[in-house]
Amino acid sequence: MALHCMLASGSYWGPVSERLAGRVDLQGFDMPGHGRSASWNPKPDDPDYHTAVTRIAASFISRPLDLIGHSMGATVALRIAVAAPEAVRSLTLIEPVLFAAAPESAQAQPEMQIDRLLAEGRAEDATRGFLSVWGTQSYDELSERMQVQMRERIGLVAECAPTLAGDRPRILREGGLESITAPVLLISGGDSPRVIHDIADALAARLPDVGRATVPDAGHMLPITHPDEVSGLIGVNLDRA
Repeated sequence: MALHCMLASGSYWGPVSERLAGRVDLQGFDMPGHGRSASWNPKPDDPDYHTAVTRIAASFISRPLDLIGHSMGATVALRIAVAAPEAVRSLTLIEPVLFAAAPESAQAQPEMQIDRLLAEGRAEDATRGFLSVWGTQSYDELSERMQVQMRERIGLVAECAPTLAGDRPRILREGGLESITAPVLLISGGDSPRVIHDIADALAARLPDVGRATVPDAGHMLPITHPDEVSGLIGVNLDRA
């Protein structure tokens, strides 16, 4: 199962899936408010967004499986692996944005400013800043339709900020990462923000069976921009399982 990043959809795993054909039957879903899924309109007693996505993902797991996640999706995958290590056969984490693992580096990231910008009614500025670091295109390069979609969804990034920066689900709790027995591969883009590499360093220091890989000349959206390299690395981790 593959879990996508924020402000995207599961469809971008298509090229990776094609390259892994015959190795795994790669499946995924569009998170609430993304792709073809319904908008995220929580009721007062509903869980937070990250928890809701985690529960959806966990509902697809009926046996040990190979779990792949990118960005926010990678933090969901890691949360599942910590909660139920027996459910994961291999774990591939592509740029997990668990900022709590590297709090000092994280303070300079746009996610830390989105709440303030949205409170000031500056959704366009919040979206522009986010995409400047984490997107494949700048805000101004997008079509008007895509700009509208991104602005409508940027609140979901803010919704996840307390989870990712504060580790509300306690993914980093003592003994949690150490309980993952499946082989883990951390993949980073060579041109990605420093915080991505700091997060990977922090996670790798605690994971029992971990590999590291950096894709040269790649940024945060490397599953889209570098599907050949990403697919090859996923295949390496599958061989380790």
